[in-house]
Amino acid sequence: MTIKPDYQHLSVSHQGNVATITLSRPTRANALSHDHLAELEHAALSFRDAPEARVVIITGAGKHFSSGADLQDPGPDPAMPLVQRRRRARMGQRAIEAIVNMDQITIAAWRGAAMGGGACVATACDFRVGSETAFMQYPEVDLGINLMWKSLPLIVALVGPARAKRLVAGAERVSATTLLDWGILDHLTSDEELMPKVEEMAAIYAAKPPIAAQMIKQSTNQFAYALGAAVMHMDADQNLLSAATEDRKIAIAAKQSGESGEFIGN
Repeated sequence: MTIKPDYQHLSVSHQGNVATITLSRPTRANALSHDHLAELEHAALSFRDAPEARVVIITGAGKHFSSGADLQDPGPDPAMPLVQRRRRARMGQRAIEAIVNMDQITIAAWRGAAMGGGACVATACDFRVGSETAFMQYPEVDLGINLMWKSLPLIVALVGPARAKRLVAGAERVSATTLLDWGILDHLTSDEELMPKVEEMAAIYAAKPPIAAQMIKQSTNQFAYALGAAVMHMDADQNLLSAATEDRKIAIAAKQSGESGEFIGN
């Protein structure tokens, strides 16, 4: 096994035709800061120059896949020109697009939480194998903001419009058995059997003719996400708008106090 030690927030290892990206901020439940997302984008793009890699596993160190965007990340300086804030706001989108557009077959090895941006990473993969501790939640609406990172089409394609609205507009938290029932998980295992099952699945796809398998993946993604790519270019702008509302302030205050907020639509 070869390991690239170039990253602060993740690691990349290779074993034969299978590689693994491990999100490595376990003390923060693998929360995704701006710098973490930049590393994730870089790691995903680096596989353009790794023809020997046919399958890439994405997983999280510790108990959780990823708790989502890091709410302790300081974010852009409010004095930063809006033109630059728009570009910074697209960092998560860039990371997700880099995963979706990887030539290699990708498999999420998912234990514990995949929340918000963490769910975006999981749904950007071609397949998802979860353990019995896996759960998903998109909490953005309760924080007064929209789901971004061009990830809405990914969950709609998996579960359909009504269930996607329950997840994204309703912020429902769903357990591993529901994730399997809804088709978000392809396989459900125990925590102990998670990585053996993922490795078994990876071996199946690594043994396929890579050119044919990768072309099939690309064509399927183009068919499934073509409309989403056309209409979701503005979700970062929606986030900048929603983050500036009074309802956003009310939502944050409610989150911090543990009380319900009374939203005003402003």
